[in-house]
Amino acid sequence: MTDLAHIRNFSIVAHIDHGKSTLADRLIQETQTVATRDMKAQLLDSMDIERERGITIKANTVRIDYVARNGESYVLNLIDTPGHVDFAYEVSRSMRAVEGSLLVVDSTQGVEAQTLANVYQAIDADHEIVPILNKIDLPASDCDRVAEQIEDVIGIDASNAIRVSAKAGIGIVETLEAIVHRLPAPKGDRNAPLRAMLVDSWYDSYLGVVVMVRVMDGVIRKGDRIKMMQTGAIYGVDTLAVLKPQMVAIGELGPGEIGVFTASIKQVRDTKVGDTITHEKKGCEKPLPGFKPSIPVVFCGLFPVDANDFDDLRDAIEKLALNDASFTSEMETSAALGFGFRCGFLGLLHLEVIRDRLEREYDIDLITTAPSVVYHLYMKDGELRELHNPADMPDLTYVSHIEEPRIKATILVPDDYLGDVLKLCQDRRGIQLDLTYAGSRAMVVYDLPLNEVVFDFYDRLKSVTKGYASFDYQLVGYREDALVKMSILVNDEPVDALSMMVHRDRAELRGRAMVEKLKDLIPRHMFKIPIQAAIGGKVIARETLSALRKDVTAKCYGGDATRKRKLLDKQKAGKKKMRQFGKVEIPQEAFISALKMDS
Repeated sequence: MTDLAHIRNFSIVAHIDHGKSTLADRLIQETQTVATRDMKAQLLDSMDIERERGITIKANTVRIDYVARNGESYVLNLIDTPGHVDFAYEVSRSMRAVEGSLLVVDSTQGVEAQTLANVYQAIDADHEIVPILNKIDLPASDCDRVAEQIEDVIGIDASNAIRVSAKAGIGIVETLEAIVHRLPAPKGDRNAPLRAMLVDSWYDSYLGVVVMVRVMDGVIRKGDRIKMMQTGAIYGVDTLAVLKPQMVAIGELGPGEIGVFTASIKQVRDTKVGDTITHEKKGCEKPLPGFKPSIPVVFCGLFPVDANDFDDLRDAIEKLALNDASFTSEMETSAALGFGFRCGFLGLLHLEVIRDRLEREYDIDLITTAPSVVYHLYMKDGELRELHNPADMPDLTYVSHIEEPRIKATILVPDDYLGDVLKLCQDRRGIQLDLTYAGSRAMVVYDLPLNEVVFDFYDRLKSVTKGYASFDYQLVGYREDALVKMSILVNDEPVDALSMMVHRDRAELRGRAMVEKLKDLIPRHMFKIPIQAAIGGKVIARETLSALRKDVTAKCYGGDATRKRKLLDKQKAGKKKMRQFGKVEIPQEAFISALKMDS
């Protein structure tokens, strides 16, 4: 049993690559939570994909025991959060489970867009914030300028910011002391009925569903009968543990503590993130305020390359959905691709990560259709429909108007590249809302259609600014625009996997780019293949893939020209027949490459 005054719960927030996972490593190492021989870089990033891409995807927790300089021992619960905009949901969840945050800012780069987004989440959750200037061992480090920037841009006092080099291990003890003395202790009543918040859950093949909780009031012990307040389900607690980062069994969890338990729960779907857990008898009356459920922003179809893998794909998607509350899926069929799933994601990086995990962890070859967003269709009879897949677009004569989701994008960019960024946003139908300066960097705020951002906006932004721009966005609502569905026809047959919603003014440009690309990607057949882009019945772009020709006149030596002519005419007639019955084979690479649009 730990006294409340000696517990500190905190998370580390920062922009991508500002060093929060490295700082977490140093804190774990300094307190000898993990034996030196088991230490490795980015210890808390346990997924292969996290280690390979060098990013944090899941928020991870570790319990650290620390003896302060005043001789008192403390329990520190650290949650290492992702920095990327697609995983902001993980961040918002973690914030509710802790009372304070360490704000890590790279002292060579300063405040970035994601720093702002994550700090505002911490401020919304009423956190005490300790600013930390990292990478002070680098020659380009400028702590005074960055401290000033934190005060100007974020508006929190950075005069006593801790100067750290997480890589070199400088300032780690000062950081631990600041956690103990500057962050508040949790509040809670040990004798009140149990109220615990479900922060996260994941599936373990040996233990079943593992549930991570933050206890607010009361005590949870091994063997207790507990109730989930949202679902009403009742379970018996089999094991209780704290993460160091491996599970270490413990007898009870009191107020202010963060730990995990297993309770023979079969499916992670039964454990809703943000739910309140209480005792079956003498439970608490009112649940804790939950989290807003995560809303998928980008949708795309996932289909197995081999139709026989469909059952494997279904199992894999169910298992992944166990570990990722923000990923949604439903079955769909496609004429071109057979059976598959329509899946919802929080953004393009989220989509890539899920696709990589399905291909790697479950060994399934996938075809991914074009990412699309959710459109609102207002029908003439007053009904509102949501359109997830452009292939399901109803006849336009019944549609009154179409609305698309808009986002508010914040871009921080060095002055030299400002012109290119403004041009990129204008090209993507953006509306400029604001332009301010923070030192030599411009902060641009744009209202952009999400449809234009999900394709390759982030890649284009990085390439026009040589990687110096940082970008963050939030959904702001829906607005009407002149949107149309563009279909792609190959050999006069529509390919539903390639249909997409485009703006009327840019349809021709998009259509031309698409058919030119497909002309290079589809292999030639024995007959001519027309490739067309069409809106409704009107063809707006066309390319023709010429036929392969067998040399039928090879065996003619000399003689009359009519012999050759006769053979060629016979070949032509045969090809005409083939063209009528010929099925065009479109390789999977063609789908994937065609969907990666370039400007």
